[in-house]
Amino acid sequence: MHRRSFLTLTAGALVLPFAARAALEYTPGLTSQRLAAGETLFLDFRASWCSTCAAQERVLSALKQENPAYEQNITFIDVDWDTHGKGELSRMLNIPRRSTLVVLKGDQELGRLVAQTGKAEIKALMDTALGAATS
Repeated sequence: MHRRSFLTLTAGALVLPFAARAALEYTPGLTSQRLAAGETLFLDFRASWCSTCAAQERVLSALKQENPAYEQNITFIDVDWDTHGKGELSRMLNIPRRSTLVVLKGDQELGRLVAQTGKAEIKALMDTALGAATS
């Protein structure tokens, strides 16, 4: 292999993990705007210090890698619990705690998990979101 080809392939391999769409950081009004645009939202109410949230993130990342259709069709939004846990969105959706995952489409909540870290349960919620996003 030529040196230039090797360097090009190596650089591409290093960038590939970052090519996936990152989750949006929640700001007030973001969910209303995205829902009005017809998007399916996957809200992740999380805290940086929460071990359950970290376990959920590992499962979410693995599932996104297994099925790129999730990130291609679903809008993922991280909601910082320390900043927005007592805010309007949390009150409106009656979010009981951090480590809550919620799927929204239009004016409906399609599913929710609270403090669940099982791959099967999270996959089922993501599949619900994918089904809504592609129907």
